[in-house]
Amino acid sequence: MPRANLNDLQAFLAVARERNFTRAAAKLGVSQSALSHTMRSLEARLGLRLLTRTTRSVAPTEVGERLLQSIGPRFEEIEAELDALGALRDKPAGNIRITTGEHAANEVLLPALERFLPRYPEITVEVVVDYGLADIVAQRYDAGIRLGEQVAKDMIAVRIAPDMRMAVVGSPAYFAKRKKPKVPQDLMAHSCINIRLPTYGGLYAWEFEKDGRELKVRVEGQLIFNNAGLRQRAVLAGLGLAYLPENVTRPLIAEGRLVRVLADWCPPFQGYHLYYPSRRQSSTAFSLLVDALRCRG
Repeated sequence: MPRANLNDLQAFLAVARERNFTRAAAKLGVSQSALSHTMRSLEARLGLRLLTRTTRSVAPTEVGERLLQSIGPRFEEIEAELDALGALRDKPAGNIRITTGEHAANEVLLPALERFLPRYPEITVEVVVDYGLADIVAQRYDAGIRLGEQVAKDMIAVRIAPDMRMAVVGSPAYFAKRKKPKVPQDLMAHSCINIRLPTYGGLYAWEFEKDGRELKVRVEGQLIFNNAGLRQRAVLAGLGLAYLPENVTRPLIAEGRLVRVLADWCPPFQGYHLYYPSRRQSSTAFSLLVDALRCRG
């Protein structure tokens, strides 16, 4: 196939995956009008409609979806092999895309990158904070970071952080007006800062366990966030009780800015893991990053 046709197929893959001409054009480094012309030319040569276009969206037709599923993995194999060839250079090089949550990015990934990147100036790492469980294959990530219990069984998982605990905390000003809860059910009488995460399809029920007894409490309050940083600011402002990772609250408790309750109801659970497809061809750059993140504690 002529090289121009290969470029057209790569353009089709970008549009089909992004479901948007503007984003696909930006990713390819071309104008939107040029990309639209390329797609029309490809469809004309094939004699088939590959994309369904509306004023607001674009999606593959049945034929386009078949082509996407057929050629997409093959182009990925070619890109992976080219990345692997890059390992033959004197300096490890390449681009690595990772999807992760905000807490893991701040507490695990960024500290590791602060040590890692200065040693390998030819390596670029793109970090996308996403609160959903992204399909790393379909969205073309090299790896993802999630809690151990959230990693799919068909993925290679590498532990990158020790076990974690959650903490229920409030400000001294808040507790000056309210009694401290003794058991999780007491939270129903408190103003709590709710959490909305796409992985749960609604408001997150705070999870507790003690002596083998598990409880999930659907709390109520005036605030709802999908962001841990905003929950932390709100609880420090005395706007309610918050359910936050223990390591985030520890220094604030030591400073007297937060008070912890229900600690005996918050057992440890599996910490963060880096995960990636078992069929992924690992480049030297990717292998070095995995090793830098690996938990050795």
